Amino acid sequence: MEPTQLHYRGGFGWFLLTHFHQFIHGHSWSSPSFWKSVLGKDRFSANEIPDLTGKVAIVTGANKGIGYHTALELASHGCSKVFLACRSRERAMAAIKSIKQELWLRGLAPLPNYDDDGREIQDTDEDQQQLQFLELDLADIRQCQDAAKTFLAKGLPLHILINNAGIGTERTGLIDGIECHMAVNHFGPFAFTLPLVDRLIESQPSRVVIVSSIAHECSVKGGINFERMNDPTLTDNHYVKYAQSKTANILFAKALARRLVGHKVYVNAVHPGVVDTAIFDHIGAVTSPTFGRIFLKLNRLCAMTAERGALTQLYCATSPEIEGENFRGQWFIPIGYRHSPKKQLDRHELQDRLWEYSEQLVASRLANDGKNFLTQ
Repeated sequence: MEPTQLHYRGGFGWFLLTHFHQFIHGHSWSSPSFWKSVLGKDRFSANEIPDLTGKVAIVTGANKGIGYHTALELASHGCSKVFLACRSRERAMAAIKSIKQELWLRGLAPLPNYDDDGREIQDTDEDQQQLQFLELDLADIRQCQDAAKTFLAKGLPLHILINNAGIGTERTGLIDGIECHMAVNHFGPFAFTLPLVDRLIESQPSRVVIVSSIAHECSVKGGINFERMNDPTLTDNHYVKYAQSKTANILFAKALARRLVGHKVYVNAVHPGVVDTAIFDHIGAVTSPTFGRIFLKLNRLCAMTAERGALTQLYCATSPEIEGENFRGQWFIPIGYRHSPKKQLDRHELQDRLWEYSEQLVASRLANDGKNFLTQ
């Protein structure tokens, strides 16, 4: 594959800015493949996305940041339907409007017409549109399964599922009795993804991309604190809790990939890089206002743009290399480099323990809600 762009901004700068802790305590700094990705050239660009005509995709958290640019590029390369799975219809529809305008600027679609109130005048029903809103609240396990049911009821295939949405350090405490980072970053996507697995199998070859982070290297000893994960008295700092949820993302990707090994459903996890998005805008509230201001200023200077931050997940979602090389349960870092997470995450026992824990926790929240896709 032809390299496309030197990886300076968002490379060594973001490493020094945000991953000093990993440099001291993690393992990536000692890996040649990691430094190759930091100092080397990108292995993928949006121009290398193949024709996606006939494909149906879901991108969670697609109203902004790297999710937005992921949806934009999928639509730009011919995806027949791209579902923006978001909490807010208003924000998702604003993103859809913006994507349609960008498609027009690229010469890929006609300019939409709007009425006096700013609403698009459509010639077809919403279900026929290329870009559609799918309500999804990852903080609500019951609604996650409702969202999956809503999609399945449309009778469409599903070729690409990108679990992009998540939270950084802006929230604290419990959601429905679950530590908030684990609730939104792992259990919600777990509850949303599993009901869609049969559809992904029916639509194969298909892809599942789970967005993780190099921050997983700062998780608790053992990777996941099963005994006290949801203990509100636990004093672990918020970054460690965020790191634990990112560990769970990789374990989920590896466990799901193992369960789908007999099918052409390619499941992989990615670290998109440190990206100039809103995910850490509230870091000052959980550290100190002074640190927050300094961090955000440096982040604006050193971090990747959202456009570049989307490339590694687009690589996993679309590149023929994934299927050609039979990449399953792998972890990729910017831009399009295969890398190894912490070795303990390769342990099947740890993957299966989290899977079983997740099944039990999600099932307990759905016990009084009728049909449970996890047990049928």
